[in-house]
Amino acid sequence: MSKSQFPNGFLWGGAIAANQAEGAWNIDGKGPSIMDIEILPEKYSLTSILGYSHDDDSIEFALKDDDSLYPRRRGIDFYHTYESDLELMKEMGFTTFRTSINWPRIFPKGIEQEPNKKGLEFYDRLIGKIVDLGMEPIITISHYEMPVYLVKEYNGFASREVIDFYLNFATTIVDRYHDKVKYWIPFNQVNCLDGWGEYGSLGLKRGYDIQTVYQAVHHQFVAAAKLTKYIHEKCPESKVSVMLGDNTAYPATSKPEDVFATTQRNQMQQYFFSDVMIRGSYPGYAKRYFSEKGISLCITQEDAELLKQNPVDFLTFSYYFTGTIAYENGDIVSKSNPYLEKNKWGWAIDPLGLRNALNHYWDRYEKPIFISENGFGHEDIIEDGRIHDTYRINYLREHIKSMRDAIGDGVEVFGYTSWGPIDIVSASQGEMSKRYGYIYVDLDDRGLGTAKRIRKDSFYWYKGVIKSNGKNL
Repeated sequence: MSKSQFPNGFLWGGAIAANQAEGAWNIDGKGPSIMDIEILPEKYSLTSILGYSHDDDSIEFALKDDDSLYPRRRGIDFYHTYESDLELMKEMGFTTFRTSINWPRIFPKGIEQEPNKKGLEFYDRLIGKIVDLGMEPIITISHYEMPVYLVKEYNGFASREVIDFYLNFATTIVDRYHDKVKYWIPFNQVNCLDGWGEYGSLGLKRGYDIQTVYQAVHHQFVAAAKLTKYIHEKCPESKVSVMLGDNTAYPATSKPEDVFATTQRNQMQQYFFSDVMIRGSYPGYAKRYFSEKGISLCITQEDAELLKQNPVDFLTFSYYFTGTIAYENGDIVSKSNPYLEKNKWGWAIDPLGLRNALNHYWDRYEKPIFISENGFGHEDIIEDGRIHDTYRINYLREHIKSMRDAIGDGVEVFGYTSWGPIDIVSASQGEMSKRYGYIYVDLDDRGLGTAKRIRKDSFYWYKGVIKSNGKNL
């Protein structure tokens, strides 16, 4: 019988992205990534999303601009502080740590044949430290860090040529670290488009259309399948995943039109991506969607066979909030959920939604699941040298309970990395004041401060959770 408890050997830890933490954006041979040219305006709103859209002129402007604030260029200086930061995470008892490899730190333009030696040496030290501290490294190969050159000259994954550039990068990483890394994530949140992922994930320049978007998505599928094939042949003990950003929606009402609109929305925004990468083919609902939208993809017979023969080994996803869907005047419309509280950024807090999502994914695929991101962004206040973040503890406690309950439902969940274990630059807003970490970093939105690391109350709480293997919540 299933029991609501975490299995022995469950992986507990945290996750970051290189572009939000490392800084050191132009030293030791690193080239600019697409996130290094995202500017934080002099006047901005905490609830506004950065632009994440560029053309040739804006790219050139950003590369020459030394006066404006580009938050990812500094990050939290993890490039130089990783050793002490990882030691703090080990103090919490982490048994796993997820990070990404900054693509232009290894191939500055993305087109080089030979990798940047100093970039590899940094990841030698970083991954070596993770392993030495007894943590299982989980590596995201591409986490919104495409070299700017590939956007400007090739329009990112809109060009089939970028598949080979990506594979040169990815296989270089796998060849070097396969003896230390068992779990690989080819692409972060492949389904998170919604107006900014087209640039962040696919590397598309401003002015793309829906045809270009889905052709670029297909090229990512092909790249991931080729990499999966390579990893399985070179190191069969390794595991490859598809990663989604979960935002599974509920129907706004029980009206059948709302229910079916929600089904269609969840199919194309959630399940389409994992259906292709796990089941190995384009589902019928996607083919109908493409037909109705006038989308005609270039999919070769070789592509189709490659996808079919190289499914991934496990599913991983990020989970933060849920939404609702209504069908109004012929359109699928997102609605606020009146039954849920929201944080300052409008994200609906829904712990039960995590259990719901886990059950749906397990029923659909029966593949092992890893929660690669889950966290609570909030503005933290220092009081007498401490941060009393009970709001973060409460959020995480309820979500971990839901994950435990899903395990009791029979879902095979083997690990959890909360986002992020240390304060880093926000992905969507680009500021520091939207904090997620158990470890406070004394930097403000403009990068001013001591950069001192301070343990929050949640640091000690999560340490107890890990020590008890999830029993002490």
